[in-house]
Amino acid sequence: MAVQEMTPEIVLSRQAAALDRRRPWESVWRECYDHVLATTPGTGGPMLYDATAADAAEQLSASLLAELTPPWSRWFGLAPSRALEQGPEAAAAAAVLEDAAEVLQGHLDRSNFALEMHQAFLDLVVAGTGVLLVEEAPPGENSALRFTAVPLTQAVLEEGASGRLDTIYRATVLDVPGIMRRYPGAVMPEGIEPQEEGAPARLRVVEAVWPDGHGGCNFLAVLDHDGRAVPLASGRFLDSPFIAFRWLKAPGETYGRGPVMKTLPDIRTANKVVELVLKNASIAATGIWQAEDDGVLNPATVRLTPGAIIPKAPGSAGLTPLAAPGNFDVSQLVLDDLRKRIRSALLADRLNAPQDARMTATEVLERSAQTARLLGATYGRLQAELLTPLIARCLSILRRRGEVPPVLLDGREVRLTYQSPLARVQGRADAANTLLFLQAVSALGAEATAQIDVAAATRHLARALAAPAGVLNSTATEE
Repeated sequence: MAVQEMTPEIVLSRQAAALDRRRPWESVWRECYDHVLATTPGTGGPMLYDATAADAAEQLSASLLAELTPPWSRWFGLAPSRALEQGPEAAAAAAVLEDAAEVLQGHLDRSNFALEMHQAFLDLVVAGTGVLLVEEAPPGENSALRFTAVPLTQAVLEEGASGRLDTIYRATVLDVPGIMRRYPGAVMPEGIEPQEEGAPARLRVVEAVWPDGHGGCNFLAVLDHDGRAVPLASGRFLDSPFIAFRWLKAPGETYGRGPVMKTLPDIRTANKVVELVLKNASIAATGIWQAEDDGVLNPATVRLTPGAIIPKAPGSAGLTPLAAPGNFDVSQLVLDDLRKRIRSALLADRLNAPQDARMTATEVLERSAQTARLLGATYGRLQAELLTPLIARCLSILRRRGEVPPVLLDGREVRLTYQSPLARVQGRADAANTLLFLQAVSALGAEATAQIDVAAATRHLARALAAPAGVLNSTATEE
């Protein structure tokens, strides 16, 4: 049966089968969350004694937000394709695309994008997979976009033939008013009585999104109640509202592997070492004592406080300290090495701002280039699985509202450019190579310089440095 022919019953069965395939990952995810995000109240996780991994994971997620999608800053751009930018209408097309990018940037700034994106990046760092839901906000809101970071406890993913996570199931538990708000046209089955606002949620709802085979995706929401699959809403989207992205993946696996999962053995060991150090410090501070049973001394009533008088029988040893078998000084050497490896694995010493004020500009640029090399594979995956689908989905919502013209990121007419700090590192390197070439040619004399197309070189530098398309006038474009 084709994927796009799924019925409510098939949606529930496929979701259950995908959930069974996900279960081996759940124990690892729970351990990662327990050791990095501390114990969730009421779950009874392990006691944490070392916060190195928690601090480094939070710094890495914040750095990803600042390096890839910095809030209140333009981290993307829309530009005419190479064929269109050399035509007579290049200036007009560039102005239209620049206006569309400004409109999208305004909606992102007024929405909850920065809040939810940071939470999705935190899931990415800890569990290796993040899911972001992009929806159209109700009319009257400050922004037309509404974002939700979907936790992995709700999302079940399937990888398509293209290698991307294009089939996504989300299982939530809602009460009747919540279902009616999310699906206004839903018809509740008989036997479900309306609940008051704030009543305990008790109805399981599964949302499914899968490709339709024509560039879009289908959507179906199903109510799972008493063994019945009741459809609540259905539809079709040009771009999937669920965006799933991974840090890295091994061949044959569906879910990603994050840096926390890689360094989990060191995190566990560091937590245990700190626990033993604290126990040893407690013994060193209070000591271990022994008392002779002389009928006078009652160990249960002894209090080791300054100025205390402890009675003992004449001629008895009374209360005497017990010598410790040894010290635990070697633990500090082990702990320093573990913490260093944890911070290195979570890139805490790579993405932070340089602390040495004596660093030269060349050293800063080299540090940025090294960071780009470290995140090269991850950035390429995030660009394909997160950034491009995110912009396409947002433009689809704004195009539906009539706030931007029909813009398709197909590369034939409109291309998406990335202007985030991490993306500009490679652009600066390309621009530096071009400028070095121009400088070398100019040193050869006027005959060699005459062979350079200045307009083409200017367009190339504008693309490499992600300059706004409107900075090039029509005269320079047509030459």
